Order: sequence, then structure tokens, then C-alpha cells
Amino acid sequence: MNVITNDNFKCSIALVVLRDVIDPEICLSVVDLGLIYQVDFDEEYRNIFVRMTLTTQFCPMGDSIVCAVTHALENSFPEYTVRTTLTFTPPWKNTMISEIGQEYLNK
Repeated sequence: MNVITNDNFKCSIALVVLRDVIDPEICLSVVDLGLIYQVDFDEEYRNIFVRMTLTTQFCPMGDSIVCAVTHALENSFPEYTVRTTLTFTPPWKNTMISEIGQEYLNK
């Protein structure tokens, strides 16, 4: 999975935090599903910009997942404002699932 970022160190921390955000229908984290496309840090204005997707535009848990991503990062980076944007470009594909996720789903 290739997450775009302007700060590799902080992004690695963010991705560890986001491994606790689970898609309740698939029971995998948003990281292992490959739903996180970009995590950028604006140090001047203390913002975190997250660009992510869902497995489908019609995901019934979409709002909940997006809110969970935002809240997880707000809790871990309390000095920042988190701005999460949902996109469907490029569309999610099951090939975006991490190796760990693939192993879990193939049990």
C-alpha cells in the first residue's frame, strides 16, 4: 500500500493509529483494506489532511468509518485539526488489501 504523504515519520504514526479503525462489515482496518490514500501534515496551521475512500460509494457504514478515522487521528494528534476527505477516484479494488488483510480474509 502506498500512502502519499509529506511527512513519512508522522504518517507512519498515523497509520499505526488507523489500524485500530475497523470496517465493521469486513472486520479489517482501514489501513489493511487500503482505504487511506493520503495523509499530509500542515505544520503552519496545525492541520492533518486525510484523503480516503470506501469499498463502495454506497457503504452503509461510510459516515461512521470516516468519523472514526477523524476521531482516531484527533485523539493521537490533539494539537492538530483533522480534515478528512472522501474520494472515489481511484475506485477501491480488492487488490488494495494488504498482505495481512489477504491472509485474514483467506482463513
